[in-house]
Amino acid sequence: MRWLWLDRFTEFKSGSHAKGVKCVALDEEAVDEYCPGYNYLPATLIIEGLAQLGGILVCEHFDFSKRVVLAKVNRAVYHDLARPGDRLDYFAKLESAHADGAVVSCTSQCEGKLQAEVDLMFAFLDSSRIGDQSLFNDGELLVMLRLMKLFHVAQTADGQPLPISPNLMQVS
Repeated sequence: MRWLWLDRFTEFKSGSHAKGVKCVALDEEAVDEYCPGYNYLPATLIIEGLAQLGGILVCEHFDFSKRVVLAKVNRAVYHDLARPGDRLDYFAKLESAHADGAVVSCTSQCEGKLQAEVDLMFAFLDSSRIGDQSLFNDGELLVMLRLMKLFHVAQTADGQPLPISPNLMQVS
C-alpha cells in the first residue's frame, strides 16, 4: 500500500468494529493541489481511509490469511467537506463476513458531526485468479499496523490484547 489515509487506530475489537483518526493537513499534496484556493480532502480519499480501516478489520477477522481488496462502494453520502485542520474520526463496523468477502459499514465524523456515511464490500483474491502476486512484502503490513498503533488498542472478541498473528510476518 503506497499511501496511508488513516493516521492511527483509536479502538479495535476483533470481529466487531474499529475506530481511527485522519488529520487533514494542507501539506498533503492531495489536499493542496486538488482544488487550489479552496482546499479540502477529496471524498474519494475519505473512502480510501475508511476502506483501509475496514479492510484491516476484515483481514484480522480472517487472521490476516486472506488477500482483502475493496470490491465495491455500495453507498456513499457526504454531509460536509473535510478541510485542512479538521480531524476526522472514522468508524467501521463489520456487518457480515463469508467465504468470498465481507461487508463493512463506515462513518466519518468531524467535531462530533456526521461528515460521511459509506458502505463497503470487500472481496478476497485467491491465487487461482491472480497467481502468487503479493499485496505486501514480508512483514510490511505489520510495520504499517505498528505505525498506526493498532496493537496499542486492539482487543480480541473477549477483551484480551490482540496477539500479533504469525501471518503478518509472511507475504499476504
